[in-house]
Amino acid sequence: MTSRPEHLPERLALISDVQAAEFLSAGLLEGNDDVPSIGLNKVAEPLAGDDARLELHRVRDLIDDALNKFRAERPTVADAWLAPRLHETLRLTRREAAEKGFWTYMALGVAPDYVVWRHLPEPKADGSRVRVARDRFVGPHSKQSFARLWWAAELFRDGPDYRPVVVACGNQDMLNSALRLDVIDHRPTAQALVRLLERGTVRTGREVNALTPAVNAAAATLMYDIVAPDVERDGEALRDWIAGAASALPSPWNGLPEGPEEERVPEDAVQSLVSHFEELFADAPVRGRTSE
Repeated sequence: MTSRPEHLPERLALISDVQAAEFLSAGLLEGNDDVPSIGLNKVAEPLAGDDARLELHRVRDLIDDALNKFRAERPTVADAWLAPRLHETLRLTRREAAEKGFWTYMALGVAPDYVVWRHLPEPKADGSRVRVARDRFVGPHSKQSFARLWWAAELFRDGPDYRPVVVACGNQDMLNSALRLDVIDHRPTAQALVRLLERGTVRTGREVNALTPAVNAAAATLMYDIVAPDVERDGEALRDWIAGAASALPSPWNGLPEGPEEERVPEDAVQSLVSHFEELFADAPVRGRTSE
């Protein structure tokens, strides 16, 4: 199985898709080979400055914790634990998180062993080879192994509260589908989807996959930001949180960390969308569901 890189630099870096292609060997994707880290770091572009957020060991230590905690369990279980802690450890702005090369380096240069452990399919009964999908290393934010977790934490957190993130990431179908929704950037929409999971209104993959496109389609005629307005975002809270990275302790093993002290989502906005989404779900075509 792919192992932890032996030669890790002090700082995080960027690597382009073109550069990454050289290192995405069949052996790596099958979990048999390691990434030649010395060669990779020769072509990677180190992030400049002395910002504590960019110290590589901070995020590598977190990933080691995740592997130690979940190695004996189903890999999917790790998502709900790692997403909020990855978000709190990195403390990125959305503009920084939109840099694709950052996440590609995370996957290839920092933790290829985690990507393989988390995303290598179960062996096939006929003994044929299985591989990690390339987009877990170099794909869009909804697919890439670490980008998907960071963006899930960013979009589902309720101000400083990461508990909704744990709920959303605990359901693989919600995690996989919600990040592709155009409306998920609207915080009351994200929180309403979490409430439906908590209530048990939607549980199975089929139900989630029926609800999310219905929610997205309805946004074309019902403007969620008008019927369920959010508060104005406070950039100062995020800046203060980022500035505190240098003195921050490692994310707690058990209790959740805290995000930036932004104002929480208005409860009345969430409740109005919960009611609307319940109506949408009642009429949504769920495969295998029979009418009463």
